[in-house]
Amino acid sequence: MENQLMVIVKESGLEKNKANFILEQFQDYFKIAAEWEEKAKTLVVTNESQVAEMKMAKTGRLFLREKRIAVEKARKNLKEQALREGKAIDGIANVLKALIVPIEEYLDKQEKFVEIQAEIKAEAKRIEEEKQLAEQERIAEEERIKEQERIRVENERLKKEAETREKHIAEERKIHDEILAKERAKADEERKASEEKARLEREKQDKILAEERAKAEDGRKKVEEKARQEQEAREKQQAVEAEKRRKEQEKVQANIEAERKEKERLAELLKNQIECPNCHHKFQIERG
Repeated sequence: MENQLMVIVKESGLEKNKANFILEQFQDYFKIAAEWEEKAKTLVVTNESQVAEMKMAKTGRLFLREKRIAVEKARKNLKEQALREGKAIDGIANVLKALIVPIEEYLDKQEKFVEIQAEIKAEAKRIEEEKQLAEQERIAEEERIKEQERIRVENERLKKEAETREKHIAEERKIHDEILAKERAKADEERKASEEKARLEREKQDKILAEERAKAEDGRKKVEEKARQEQEAREKQQAVEAEKRRKEQEKVQANIEAERKEKERLAELLKNQIECPNCHHKFQIERG
């Protein structure tokens, strides 16, 4: 345990006197913890009859509790003391820095005089350029406003001219529409008169055409009747001639059929004849 405590203090990097002081504050507690670690291992309660062991465990627990509280108190005291030391150190350092920093800054300015002057000039140039740019933008804005006003005035003028022109055009259109309306009315009257004249002429022509069609229809009917009668006469003549041809054809067909039957009869007779091998006389076989 002591070695472990010394390792912790050593690795913390504390100054030797402070390290020894902390070792003195906690060293006894390490010894007590080590002793009770061994004692605790000997106390093993396995049944209700081990009253002495349970009493000894309670005594040890309460003792270690007191030591744990004492350790926590020592820790707080050491941290409070360290905190007070830290505050004191910070106060002294702040005072010294308040004395040193202004001198350091002054010397830094003396050392970097050229750079500082260059920065001052650059800043002045930047400010001047920004002023010039702002002036240019102001002038440009004034020009833009003037141009907008000029355009507005011009648009207003053009608008008035357009309104005047539209008014003049509307008046001319009105006059033109009146003239056109009169011309349309006159043309409509003339159209109606012409249509009436054409209607009368068309009725006259239709009447003449109807009469001519009636005459033509009568002539057509007479021609068709004559043609029908002639067609009927031709058809009767054709029927008579066809009947005559049919009868002649039947007569010819009958003659052909009679000749065919005669040939078949003669062929049958020849088929039934036999020849005598001696005299070569032919005899007809009688068929019963």
